[in-house]
Amino acid sequence: MPDPVRAAAVRAVIILALTLVQLVVVLLCSLAGSWLAYPMLLSTLGSTVVATWAVLDIWVTRQIWRQRNGVVSLPSSAARDRPRLIRRH
Repeated sequence: MPDPVRAAAVRAVIILALTLVQLVVVLLCSLAGSWLAYPMLLSTLGSTVVATWAVLDIWVTRQIWRQRNGVVSLPSSAARDRPRLIRRH
């Protein structure tokens, strides 16, 4: 995976993890009847939008990288050169 795509994926995973933590806090606050449940719910909805954007950023970054750099295919170290035929006249 190229470095820009990997960086986008790491950002998306961190944002998704924080969004899930917020969701658990909203659930616990609502079960406890706390006043904090409503502001946290709004924050979680905003984080969901940001998390969706982050996941789309992975796809966009990968497409841009492929478009700029093409497909890199290198033979593995186990690949052997073709034997050259010796032509005699």
